[in-house]
Amino acid sequence: MKVYYDLVFILNLGFDFLLLLTTSIILKRKTKIMRIFLGSLIGSLSIFFLFIKLNNLTLFLVKILISILMIITSFGFKDIKYFFNNFLYLYLVSIVLGGFLYLLNIEFSYHQEGLIFVKDGLSVNFLVLLLLSPTILIFYIYSSKKLKLNYNNYHDVIIYYKNQKYKFTGYLDTGNKLYDQYKKRPVILVDNHDNKFSFSYSEGILVSYETASNKSILKCLPADRVVVDDVVYENVLIGLLDKSFKIDGVDLILHSQLIGGTK
Repeated sequence: MKVYYDLVFILNLGFDFLLLLTTSIILKRKTKIMRIFLGSLIGSLSIFFLFIKLNNLTLFLVKILISILMIITSFGFKDIKYFFNNFLYLYLVSIVLGGFLYLLNIEFSYHQEGLIFVKDGLSVNFLVLLLLSPTILIFYIYSSKKLKLNYNNYHDVIIYYKNQKYKFTGYLDTGNKLYDQYKKRPVILVDNHDNKFSFSYSEGILVSYETASNKSILKCLPADRVVVDDVVYENVLIGLLDKSFKIDGVDLILHSQLIGGTK
């Protein structure tokens, strides 16, 4: 079998550069492209150890050492936490890209005959490097940022009402600025399609609200207290809705005042 060292070196250099660049973007490291290139250059040198007779443990330790040099070269060293985050995300990104490469290579390079996979296709490693690898990593960056931004708005909420305790997964909607017209109490919106709370006109409060399309009346109950992430809020109304929210896992919409606002 012929092995072209220069081609393998360039391939490895490209992958290391993509991994370090993705790590830099995700963690918002202000580092120069040249430093990332030098880090990937150090990483690509590791392929030559594959042609030296080393036991598995020694080879593993060499790869860890090279990874440390890659990270320090690319991002510098400020403290242990800074270094560990760089190290962790470099390997997480490597796992994501490596998993995609493995999946695609299996899909394109093998066909199934019964329970046996036979290699007769074209390996897509080079094609993936040139075309799909950047696309995969861009998608991963976009998904990570979107997921982080979205789930930062999730909060654990406990409502106390009539000596009963109700637990919810709340979502902070900065657009929810609804107050009752009487005492200016903030209104949180609860998915009550399963009738967790029973409304009676003798105890309840009717709050008018306006949407882009119409005006309506919201049935509300005065909570004894509301706890959001261990912070206690009083003088809060529970707005009862008979439909579910179209947000993953959410059954309560918080008022914008309840996070970082007045207690």
